[in-house]
Amino acid sequence: METPSRTNGRLTAFGNQLVQVHNWLRKELALLHDDLGSVAEGRAERLRDLRAHCLTFCSALTRHHTGEDGGAFLVLAEKFPELRPSLEELAHDHEVMTGLIERIEELVAGVGPGSSPAEILDIQRELDGLTAIMETHFRYEEKRIVEVLNSLDMPEWQESKPSFLLKSH
Repeated sequence: METPSRTNGRLTAFGNQLVQVHNWLRKELALLHDDLGSVAEGRAERLRDLRAHCLTFCSALTRHHTGEDGGAFLVLAEKFPELRPSLEELAHDHEVMTGLIERIEELVAGVGPGSSPAEILDIQRELDGLTAIMETHFRYEEKRIVEVLNSLDMPEWQESKPSFLLKSH
């Protein structure tokens, strides 16, 4: 796991770290699309990469959202009650994305060297849906909570990085 970034000797603000995690997740999703494209083109040797990358990405996105729902959003709702409607909307998005992630994992697990183009297309559709909702969600989240996260002084988050701010490589 990664430690917080430092800027001018200070730890980077939590909201900025959130944007870094979102950017990393965006990049990982793009790579997952690429892996699927390779499998669709008949490069079956990439099937293992697709499965491994799907597992890594899906786990990271789930950990991020679970950490927000069970930690960051609770803190923000307490300290900034005016954000509660936005936080509830964001938590709802997490539920929708969880369903998409489960469907993608199920479809990817069923893909094999003899998979039909229709099976690959099913995965592509689900990935496209996840991409659309994830991007809209990230933009809205960044607009609504980055500034308030940057204003927080949470020594416990500095000592032990919360799961919503973790990236894995």
